[in-house]
Amino acid sequence: MIKMSKMHRRVVLALAALPAVAMAQTDAPAPAPAAQAAPTAELQTVTVTAQRRSENIRDVPLAVSALRGEKLDVLTSSGQDIRLLAGKLPSLNVESSNGRTFPRFYIRGYGNTDFNTFASQPVSLIYDDVVQENPILKGFPIFDVANVEVLRGPQGTLFGRNTPAGVVKFESEKPQLGKTEGYYSASVATHKTVNVEGAVNVPLSDTVAMRVSTLRQHRDDYVKNYADLAMTQRNGDLDGYNEHAERVQFLYKPDNAFNALFNLHQRSTTGSARLFRANLIRSGSNDIVPGLDLDRIVTNAQNYQRLGTRGANLRMSWDLGDYRLHSVTGYETVGDYISRGDIDGGIVGGPGRVPFQVETAGYIDRLEQYSQEFRVESAYTGPLNWQAGVYWFEENATGGSDNFNSTTGARTSVLASHQDNTAWAVFGSATYKVSPSFDLRAGLRYTKDEKDFNTVRAVNVVQIGDTSVSTNKNKVSWDLSGTYKLTQEVNVYGRVATGFRAPSIAAASASVPITVADAETITSVEAGVKADLFDRRGRVAFSVYDYTIKDQQLTAVGGLTNANQLLNADKTKGRGVELDVEAAISPSLRLTASTSYNFTEIRDANLVVAHCSAACTVRDPLASTGRVYVNGNILPQAPRWIVNATARYSVPVADGEFFVFTDWSYRSKINFFLYEAAEFTGKPLTEGGLRMGYTWANGKYEAALFGRNILDERRITGAIDFNNLTGFTNEPRTWGVQFKGNF
Repeated sequence: MIKMSKMHRRVVLALAALPAVAMAQTDAPAPAPAAQAAPTAELQTVTVTAQRRSENIRDVPLAVSALRGEKLDVLTSSGQDIRLLAGKLPSLNVESSNGRTFPRFYIRGYGNTDFNTFASQPVSLIYDDVVQENPILKGFPIFDVANVEVLRGPQGTLFGRNTPAGVVKFESEKPQLGKTEGYYSASVATHKTVNVEGAVNVPLSDTVAMRVSTLRQHRDDYVKNYADLAMTQRNGDLDGYNEHAERVQFLYKPDNAFNALFNLHQRSTTGSARLFRANLIRSGSNDIVPGLDLDRIVTNAQNYQRLGTRGANLRMSWDLGDYRLHSVTGYETVGDYISRGDIDGGIVGGPGRVPFQVETAGYIDRLEQYSQEFRVESAYTGPLNWQAGVYWFEENATGGSDNFNSTTGARTSVLASHQDNTAWAVFGSATYKVSPSFDLRAGLRYTKDEKDFNTVRAVNVVQIGDTSVSTNKNKVSWDLSGTYKLTQEVNVYGRVATGFRAPSIAAASASVPITVADAETITSVEAGVKADLFDRRGRVAFSVYDYTIKDQQLTAVGGLTNANQLLNADKTKGRGVELDVEAAISPSLRLTASTSYNFTEIRDANLVVAHCSAACTVRDPLASTGRVYVNGNILPQAPRWIVNATARYSVPVADGEFFVFTDWSYRSKINFFLYEAAEFTGKPLTEGGLRMGYTWANGKYEAALFGRNILDERRITGAIDFNNLTGFTNEPRTWGVQFKGNF
C-alpha cells in the first residue's frame, strides 16, 4: 500500500484551499504558434464556439471551459491518451476499462459505465464539428489541436446528438492561406516512452492551402509478466503501445464569400489491453494489497489490443450578405478493433483467490457512421439574430464478444450482434437584445431516433429471449437563457435547459437477454457570473446548477455472470457549484485553479442490481431476490470534488527565458458500480506535473524537462467484481525530456 506522506498531505490541503480558477489557458501559444510575443500582465480574450458562433467566453450563458496552448501541450507531452483530461477541468472525469480505447466521459457526475460494443453516452464528443457517437471513436489522439472546449449541462438544441450531460468539443488547427509554417515536437520519457508530433501548413496557390499533421507514440512493454507464482516462467511483458495518427486538411477559399475545408484522418494503435490484476484490492478496504509490485503481473491468457479508424469530413460556408449558410458532412469508420485479455487477472491458484479462468475479447467487425448538417444563421445588425438547421445521422455497426480457454487459447463461444441507427432533427435558436444590458436566448430541437438490433452469430451460447429488437423515439428539447451586464466587465446569467438521450440496446449474453433502456431526459437549471477583473489581469467564472434526470439509462455490470444489462432509474438528482479563476500576477507569474462540487443521487426505491460474487463487503440493503437496493447511492465514477491548479513563472535569460510550470489535479473518491462495497470504491487521487525549460529565438525553440504524476501516487481506478477482487490502476510516474520548434 502506498501511504500519503506529510508533504503529500500539505499539497492536497494547499490545493483544496486555492481559489478555483479557470482552465481557459490563453497566456501561451498553441502547438504551432507564430513568434512569441513579449509577456504582458494582461489576459487575452478567450473566444469559444459553444453556441456555434465565435463569442467571448464571458458572454456565453452557460458553464464552459477552454483548454489550449501551453496547458494542453504540457498534458500531452508524455504520450498519454485522451484520459489525460480527467480532472483537468471542472466537473470532468474520463475513464476506460479498455485502456487507450473506448473512453467514457462524465460531466457533473453524469455519464455511463457501459462497456457494450453499442454503448451510448450522455456526454457527446464533437471533433471538428462531427459527432463521434460510438465510444470507440472518442479516443482519437490529441495533436495539432487549436482548442478543447467542455460545455457543461444539457446541449440539446445546437448539439442534439445524445448531449444531456454536456459536450467535449475539439477543434483542429486549420490550414491558412499565404504562408508556410509549422511545428515539430519530440519527447523521450520513462519506459522508453516516445512522443513525436508535427504539422506543416503549405499554401498551394492563392486560394488553396494544405495542412498535414502527424503523431507517433510508443512505450515499451515494462510490466514483467509471469505464468507461475514462483516468478520463474516469463511470458511476454505487457503494458506497452504503438500509436500513430495522421490528419490532412485542404482549405479552398476563392473569395470572402465561400470557403471549403476538407479533412482526412486516420488512427492505428496496437499494444496491451487493460491490465486486470487478480486480488489487487485488500479485502474489507479499498487499499492496494500491501507489498504488491505493480511492475509485475501473473497471467496465463493472451493480452493484446489493436484498433484502426478512418474518417473524412467536409465543412463549407457561404456568406450571403445578411445570412451565412453552413454544411457539415462527416464519415467515420472502424475497420479493425479487438481487445483481448485475462479478465480474471491471474491464474487458478493465485495470486490470491482465482476460482475460475476468464479470457474474453471484445471486437468490432465493422462500423460506419454518416452525418450531415445544414445550418443557416443571420449576419445582420439589429436586436434579433438567429440560426436554424436540419441534421441527419446514420450508423451501422457489427461487433461482439468471444470467450476463450486460457490453457489452450481456443475460442469457446461467440456472440455477435448488428445495429442500425438512424436519426434526424430540425432545430433553431435565437438571441434577442432586449436592452443594451440584457440578452435573451432560446432554442428548440425536434429529434427522431430509430434503432434495429439483432444477433448475427451465436456459437455455444443459448440466447435467452428474442434475437432481434427495434426501438424508435421522438422528443422535443429546448433551452432558455438570459445574460445581464452588471458592468462592461461583469455578466450574470441564468439558464434552463432540457436534454434527451435516445433508447439504448445492449447485446445478450449467456445469462441475460437483449436489454433495452428507454429514453432518458434531463431538466437543468443553472445560474452564474463571469467577470474580467483588475484591468483584465484576472478572470473569474462561477456557476451553480441543479438537474433532474428522468428514466436515466444505467448499466448493471458484473455479478456472478459478469452480465452487462441496461436498466432505467426512475429519477436521478444532481446539484453542484463550479468556480474558475485565472490571474496574471505579473508578466512573469501566471496562476490558474478550478474547483467543482458535484452531488448525485439515484432515487428509485425499487431499483435492485446484482452485487459482487467476489469476497466483497456490500454496504447496500439486500432484497429478497438476493440482489441489492441502490436507492440513494451516488452515480458511478462521479467524484464529489475536483480541484486543479497551475502556476507558471519565467525569468528572462540571454535572448530567451527560463520557465517553471507546474500543474496539479485532485479528485475525491469514486464508486465503481451502482451498488456500494468497501472494496469497490476508488480512493482520492492527486496527480501533479512539473515542467522546467528554456525558450529562445523569440519563442521559436524550447527544450524542457518534465514529469507526470510526480508523486507516483497509484490508485485503483476500476474493478471487475464477478470472480475475485480484480482491479486496475492509474498510470505510473513518468520523467522525460522534450524539444520543440516552430518554422
